[in-house]
Amino acid sequence: MSELQDDQSPQFSNTQVDMAQLAQYQHQQGTPLEPKYITANVYLRIITSCILFLIVSVVNWQTFKPVPEDVSNVLDIALIIIACLGVYSVIFGYFSDKAKSYVLRECDISFYSGVIFKKIVIQPLLRLQHIELKRGPIERKLDLATIQVFSAGGAMHTFELPGLQHEQALQLRQFILDHKDVTTHG
Repeated sequence: MSELQDDQSPQFSNTQVDMAQLAQYQHQQGTPLEPKYITANVYLRIITSCILFLIVSVVNWQTFKPVPEDVSNVLDIALIIIACLGVYSVIFGYFSDKAKSYVLRECDISFYSGVIFKKIVIQPLLRLQHIELKRGPIERKLDLATIQVFSAGGAMHTFELPGLQHEQALQLRQFILDHKDVTTHG
């Protein structure tokens, strides 16, 4: 009886993996975000900074009710800070968007981001719970879309792929949905 059980039990294997044979994810050519997405983000950051600067300027230099001198000095400092943060936001945001890319392979999808601190998120297609396609008013105007990828077992999305052409996002979403339940990769 014990011989029969030994023949039917699955064989356990735990052999060493040769690191040279592993797929080199860092050497893959990523697909960058759409240039019009990056440009739109630059304009949005500039507009946001200008609106904040304008609001503080109007409060500081309005003539309806004079602002006390100490408050005026604080508002002058706030204007300098808003201007500096606005310039930083535009420049850093531009390079941050340029650093984002993704790679779709038959078994996983990878998302690369980060200017100073590089980040790579690799999501196996088998572990996907669901995928959402989002389009805000600016994205609709520019014919863009964002895909949110949700991992199984997580309440939040694993990552977003912003700045995709709408048609490309639909094709990418369908590819992932068609391949997320594949259990054998011939």
